[in-house]
Amino acid sequence: MELNTIRDAFDRVVKKQKLSISKFHDVIDQVGREIDDSLSNIQSINDPASPDLKSILADLKNKLKVKAIHNQLEGSQKELNTHLSKYLKFLEKIFNPEISKACINVDFDTHIVNHIIASHFYHVGLFDVADCLINEAGEPEAISLKSRFLELHQILEATRNRNLEPALNWVSTQREKLKQVGSDLELKLHRLQFVEILQRQSQADALNYARTCLTPFASLHMDEVQKLMGCLLWAGKLERSPYSKLLSPSHWESFTEELTWQFCSFLGQSHKSPLSVAVDAGIEGLPTLLKLVNVMAVKKQEWQAMKQLPVPVDLGKEFQFHSIFVCPVSREQGSDENPPMLLPCGHVLCKQSIMKMSKSSTRPFKCPYCPVEATVTRCRQLYF
Repeated sequence: MELNTIRDAFDRVVKKQKLSISKFHDVIDQVGREIDDSLSNIQSINDPASPDLKSILADLKNKLKVKAIHNQLEGSQKELNTHLSKYLKFLEKIFNPEISKACINVDFDTHIVNHIIASHFYHVGLFDVADCLINEAGEPEAISLKSRFLELHQILEATRNRNLEPALNWVSTQREKLKQVGSDLELKLHRLQFVEILQRQSQADALNYARTCLTPFASLHMDEVQKLMGCLLWAGKLERSPYSKLLSPSHWESFTEELTWQFCSFLGQSHKSPLSVAVDAGIEGLPTLLKLVNVMAVKKQEWQAMKQLPVPVDLGKEFQFHSIFVCPVSREQGSDENPPMLLPCGHVLCKQSIMKMSKSSTRPFKCPYCPVEATVTRCRQLYF
């Protein structure tokens, strides 16, 4: 992928920059040591008018001249500039400034676009920006989106300040829903609170909290509860205990992420702004689309008239939200009329592609991706 190539080129420039900086420091240290030695020699002279002073300075001048400081620094800087220049040219070659070529003219519904943008700002917590947009766009009904995310960001803000009370209140009201989806978010929250109490308050306070809030989880999560009870023996020195990993900031980060995911799920919203996902996916697929546009321009084909992309755009697993199958032969998406079929060799094609290759239910055909032969009757339909 071109993004990986760009990252590798950037890493090479960074590596060369670090070497150049290291060289600069090394040369400066050399000059500093020579000057310090000369100052020590000067301070040892009793008479400032002594001819030895001139010889010391002359000797320092000769030493610095021999080291060729300017040449050392110049060579290192030239090498860095060369790599940086190559990197800039590489970026100019890779990135096409006219990305509008890869866009298809679409008549967007302004009303829907305003709601999408406002929802994005509410989603990421920019409530003032969203309110301003709604007022200027004349979309007062979009303000209903605000209340959905206001409570979430209040909880997240308090959590960032190590205040878990708002999160505890929300989890207690959503306990049944969390149980239905099999989430242990409440236990993770109480674990964080227990460790905070043990760190900031007394051992007795932590024990009382455990008796009140952790006891209900003992039957299903005994190992976790026993681990937390072991922490009581290390009150005041938990960072030096076998349980020091409980102090890792990663626990707070994972809790915040899961809380956001569950909160948005209960609202019927995605945990990440759909607009940001669309933009990220567009950026990821843009190089492929630009190549496709250039190829079609050479073949004098109209990009705007296409209803389906002739090539796959690999966006990575983070952008795969639906269980869909696209036949690698026909490039058509699987459907009820044209379902995906599993061949004996393990490869998957759409039914229509198999029928075209076999031409009958009994005639064998060879898999297009391996030498194994199959028949239609030996293929099995897959259900996503």
